[in-house]
Amino acid sequence: MPAPPPEELSDLRVLKALAQPRRQQMLQHLTVHGPATSATLARALGLNTGATSYHLRELARYGFVEERPGSGHGRERWWRAVPGDRRFPPRSRQSPEVRRVMDELNDISYAADLELFEQVRREAGAEPGEWGDAFPYSRGTMRLTVSELREFFEAYIALLNRYKRPDADTPADARTVLTRFLAFPAPVPEAAPAPAPAPARPPFPDAPSENRDETEPS
Repeated sequence: MPAPPPEELSDLRVLKALAQPRRQQMLQHLTVHGPATSATLARALGLNTGATSYHLRELARYGFVEERPGSGHGRERWWRAVPGDRRFPPRSRQSPEVRRVMDELNDISYAADLELFEQVRREAGAEPGEWGDAFPYSRGTMRLTVSELREFFEAYIALLNRYKRPDADTPADARTVLTRFLAFPAPVPEAAPAPAPAPARPPFPDAPSENRDETEPS
């Protein structure tokens, strides 16, 4: 399948809708566990169905979720996360209000990722077989220019898209695998403070000086 074109989310209303903590939880649940009803989400997240229905409608309004056709029985409505290459405007183009919302969204996302990672790490020890051993983790350091870092990121996105496929083409033993990419420049080291000048020596050896050691003979 052709990779979806990147979509920049710069509308403040869209960002505010996405930065709501409950909606982030619902999106994560739909991404990890697949389609669900509002009742399923309510039980999983400790909410009432009225709240989950409202948040689902708001997420659908901005294209983050959609109804799954042919899944419901009677009035039952199933929802799924809409995949896409969604990106945010660079920080230099963010207004103060957009930057504030983006900071809130990042805080929510980082905390959720860390919590999920710790949960999976704890459970991985109890899971036998190959999946229990398949826990890739990498830390690396590179010397890159800004343009090279952008090129590296696009290569990473292309690699993800290479392994994506429709449900009909997915093997039965495949599982949802979550990936997170984070790259940032190392902090610039602070300049070392200039050494303090050596104390001035008295003009004569026996002249009194406040810099003498107390054990020095007079």
